[in-house]
Amino acid sequence: MDTTAVTRMWNDTDLLRNYTFSCASPSVEGYRYFGVLLGSTVTIVGTIGNILTVLAFATDASLRTRFNVLIVNLALADLLYCTILQPVSVDSYLHLHWRGGATWCRMFGFLLFLSNSVSIITLCFIAMSRYLVVAHRTSRCARLLLSHRGVAVLLISSWLLGVASFAPLWPVYVFAPQVCTCSFHRTKGRPYTTVLLFMYFFFGLGCVGLFYFLIYRKVRVASKAFLKYRPSRRSSERKRAKAEATTDDSGISAGASTIQSCEISHDETGAEQNKNKALEKSEGHTNTKEPKNSIQDASKDTETSSKPTPVTIQTTPAASSGEDSEFKRVTRMCFTVFMCFVCCFAPFLLLNVADKANRAPQVVHMICANLTWLNSCINPLLYAAMNRQFNQAYKDLLGKAVHPLTWIWRTRRITIR
Repeated sequence: MDTTAVTRMWNDTDLLRNYTFSCASPSVEGYRYFGVLLGSTVTIVGTIGNILTVLAFATDASLRTRFNVLIVNLALADLLYCTILQPVSVDSYLHLHWRGGATWCRMFGFLLFLSNSVSIITLCFIAMSRYLVVAHRTSRCARLLLSHRGVAVLLISSWLLGVASFAPLWPVYVFAPQVCTCSFHRTKGRPYTTVLLFMYFFFGLGCVGLFYFLIYRKVRVASKAFLKYRPSRRSSERKRAKAEATTDDSGISAGASTIQSCEISHDETGAEQNKNKALEKSEGHTNTKEPKNSIQDASKDTETSSKPTPVTIQTTPAASSGEDSEFKRVTRMCFTVFMCFVCCFAPFLLLNVADKANRAPQVVHMICANLTWLNSCINPLLYAAMNRQFNQAYKDLLGKAVHPLTWIWRTRRITIR
């Protein structure tokens, strides 16, 4: 049997299974229970984790930054998948049959790709914002994009771009028996679907990787330069009048200098000190003829000290190194989120590219598709493991949620006794 006949046979079988919305096959009878268990875990962990991320941003003032708004947007895209789409996939795996009808199948396919596209666009915005902070912070474009209005435009554009990209595929969203879920037809939507997949999964994720590579190079060069040309203490004191150390809401120092100047008014402290000096002078010169002059000099010192005196505070190298390490931790967290996204989707994409004739066993397609599920629930776990602020915010929220249950348990135990 030639290749053309095999391909036609597979297409006819898929067409028949598409009309009946069935994905039953002897090779997946046992595997479907693993898919149900994995999908249920993703639903529970992803829903709770992403809701905690949104609530942590809303309740913790230290997390309400412009950069974390992008993190929340990523959580909302994952929440859409975990709470609405993932339970439907679990039901399809359990029955090996799509039970929602053709209209809901089209809606499912559209929401699935909308969620994935918003995630990719948000990852691009996160990487771009980190790069702008490192390389072009003072530029007009960076200030505009990182402003409150600029971040709002980025959020809205991520969803609008996702809708505009995948809404035209509405007529070709069909049931895909290989993965027991709804997606766009593999041939009817070409070449538009091929261009979309290339733009999002290859060009988009490639840009994210490029931004993080540029960040790595920039930080590495800056670290070497700082260690090699570390300014001396005397030269730092000369530049303290012109130095400014401004920090944005993600905790990154703006300039190379770490010196800040401020004025501290110490009226009461200075007056008290000079009054003590006057008393000491008057007691030490009781046998002299000039006690009044000492008191007058003390009063002049007291009047002079009532004026605010500029005091220069130099931040220690540990403070600047702390800001640098915090920036590296946040960037490392974002890069890990990006790598997890790539690892979850790479097997599925490579299989679909390599297996155009659908010769691979159905269970292989399902395993690769199930890996993509993990992307929607893994991000909150990364935030908790790699970001101390999110970790503490999660603990506080969980503590408040568990407190009523512990109170009821304690009350019940006291009543029983």
